[in-house]
Amino acid sequence: MEDVVVRVLEKVELKDPVLIVGLPGLGNVAKLAADYLKEAIGATKFVTIYSKYFPPQVYVNESGMIRMVSNDLYYYKAKTPEERNLLILVGDYQGISPEGQYELTDKVLSLVSGMGVRQVFTLAGFAQGHMVENPRVIGAATSNSLIEKMKKLGVVFARNEPGSGLIGASGLFLGLGELYKMESICLMGETSGYFVDPRSAEAVLRILLKTFNMDVDLSDLEAKAKEIDRIASRLRETEAKLVTDTPSTGGPSQPKEDLGYIG
Repeated sequence: MEDVVVRVLEKVELKDPVLIVGLPGLGNVAKLAADYLKEAIGATKFVTIYSKYFPPQVYVNESGMIRMVSNDLYYYKAKTPEERNLLILVGDYQGISPEGQYELTDKVLSLVSGMGVRQVFTLAGFAQGHMVENPRVIGAATSNSLIEKMKKLGVVFARNEPGSGLIGASGLFLGLGELYKMESICLMGETSGYFVDPRSAEAVLRILLKTFNMDVDLSDLEAKAKEIDRIASRLRETEAKLVTDTPSTGGPSQPKEDLGYIG
């Protein structure tokens, strides 16, 4: 088996498509947003990617059938002049090694470059280490013109956010994308980093929908966000009770760990 195997299921031709990358990471923000978008707009799978850089694993469904773990590319043809043609990359995993991250990213960029992609949007979670009720969407981009455009849509570009830089596919697609002359941006939804975070995914998705002039019902995502809120509220109550019930040792308090990173 080759290191990366690309199976093209359908030959697709699109005018000036945009690539959206939503792979698993912190709070599953990117995967939730991208999976929700592809289902809501009825995107069609046309490429499946297998690789030695994914975990040695197969999934088993309820009937006992297995499938290899993979990444998949979907396409969406714009239905109005205001919309954009889209390619959406989703999957089970990112590459599990630095070499794998580079190889998989380059393979996808080479493929979509041949399809005319000149702009890339990667999605990610930005961990804050605490619950975030109203998540901001933080941005990092490869051009000033894109930064100014996205600021008008509510994306925040702040000094040293994220201070640790972009790690994994969400950053590599920007960096390697420049070698393919692609203008790119990463949209990072603030998240605690403790839970799957549909509220953060919703915040990121709203920015995408405004960017591409699309109307998508987000009620299912909102319902999931409310359920996570209820779980988090119960955990906070339990934590508060434990703190109240635990006698103080009189020693110095321990500083909270800084969890400001993305993925």
